[in-house]
Amino acid sequence: MKFVHIADIHFDCPFSSLSIRENLGDIRRLEQRNVFKKVINYIKENDVKYLFIAGDLYENEYVRKSTIKYINDLFLEIPETKVFISPGNHDPYLKSSYYADFEFAPNVYIFKGNFECKELADCNIYGMGFQDFYCKDVNYSSINVLQNDKPNFLIMHASLSGGIEENKEYNPVLESKLEDLKMDYVALGHIHKPYYNSEKNQRIVYSGSLVSLGFDEQGSHGMIVRRDRWKS
Repeated sequence: MKFVHIADIHFDCPFSSLSIRENLGDIRRLEQRNVFKKVINYIKENDVKYLFIAGDLYENEYVRKSTIKYINDLFLEIPETKVFISPGNHDPYLKSSYYADFEFAPNVYIFKGNFECKELADCNIYGMGFQDFYCKDVNYSSINVLQNDKPNFLIMHASLSGGIEENKEYNPVLESKLEDLKMDYVALGHIHKPYYNSEKNQRIVYSGSLVSLGFDEQGSHGMIVRRDRWKS
């Protein structure tokens, strides 16, 4: 089976430091749309079965309904692909958010809060979503990992190890705790740099952001594509 893992698109980010310079903010927002469309085109052209979005899809404070419609129209272009979204600290699942108010495509599932498991024909997909702009004291022991010989995937927005004081407000979790869950793959969002080493067959992965969101985010950006013969 094949899946794509992305995170931290931050649609309609204000790009305050760029916007004062000849519409560079508008140019960057257009680039976000174009890159996301490329991801959807890749999924269409390569028969990708799952799309995992690990939070911060959009900026809750700034996102426009037209942008949400743009995103959803692209989801409608991949009806055979199941899309799973785990809201993060910039796009939490609030009662007043578009996640709650907008009718997304039938192939889209949004995790609304505490850990859930969606048992599918060929895999088990777990996820949780921020319900506020901060998230602490998550109960990882509540994850009941199914033993049904299907691969287990976890999608969430989190601060791995929570070493930086600032990140302790954003679902801090020890990497060892995630390893103990023995998931086949953990799709993470929040850190904008990719954290992945294919040679080690790494299973706990930050995809990084699709595009650079600031002058301090140099280096490669993009998506993770995985195609494995899982134990099923």
